[in-house]
Amino acid sequence: MLVHKISEVKEKIKEWNGLKIGLVPTMGALHEGHLSLIKKAKETCDKVVVSIFVNPIQFGPSEDYDKYPRTLENDMELCNKERVDLVFAPSPSEMYGENIRLSNDNLTYVCPPFFYVNKLCGKSRVGHFDGVCTVVLKLFNIVQPDCAFFGQKDAQQVIIIKKMVKDLNVPVQIIQCPIVREESGLALSSRNKYLSENGKKEALVLSQILNNIKACYKKGITDIEALKETAYSYLTDKHELEYLEILDKNTLEENQNANENSIALIACRVENVRLIDNIYLGEI
Repeated sequence: MLVHKISEVKEKIKEWNGLKIGLVPTMGALHEGHLSLIKKAKETCDKVVVSIFVNPIQFGPSEDYDKYPRTLENDMELCNKERVDLVFAPSPSEMYGENIRLSNDNLTYVCPPFFYVNKLCGKSRVGHFDGVCTVVLKLFNIVQPDCAFFGQKDAQQVIIIKKMVKDLNVPVQIIQCPIVREESGLALSSRNKYLSENGKKEALVLSQILNNIKACYKKGITDIEALKETAYSYLTDKHELEYLEILDKNTLEENQNANENSIALIACRVENVRLIDNIYLGEI
């Protein structure tokens, strides 16, 4: 069932009184990564809501909001195949009101702690996580789920949302699901659609760098700078590295040495498409 209005969601939620509700927030252009979240939600909950909303307030002025893929018809086919109970696909005016300038001059934003956002993706995408937290909290308030499902690929996002839920006493359990990859090793992303076939091959550098860092860690190298140095032999002029960091997987804190709680995270542009990936160093 597809709905576009908040009031329609609330009507359906009333009918589900007493049932365990799961929410999978997405921006659409669904792929196997999203479907893995839906499958997990179906296993865990009585009813599953998928939101499809390209959220304007998490995009910067020079980012790809206007050209971000919008494939609602195909998304609905996939959701129906997975027997999703409700798909909520609102417009920006439905979410934020008519004729409201979408900035924190005119709109209440949720601002996560500076420590968590002033690194990794947040450093180059100023205001991005304010927009993410604002829309996610709105979705939580609209759907009132018991559980919400997020992918590990957006590791910083998941950590920040967990922090928001804890700090604001939001009664939602955040369930993090593993990265889904193509057979080649490339992490699935809606932005992969922008890549040529050759670009997809070049993009494999991200997972190759991360896997090599993990292999070096497993061999006993723990110095973080030494681990990061191993990346540079993989990079060519076709790769624009934005960041490569090794941080605590729960707190995003920096350490001199990697340990079982470390996560290696990378962002890199290939064919001017911004891609991210990460890997836990402590997992087998």
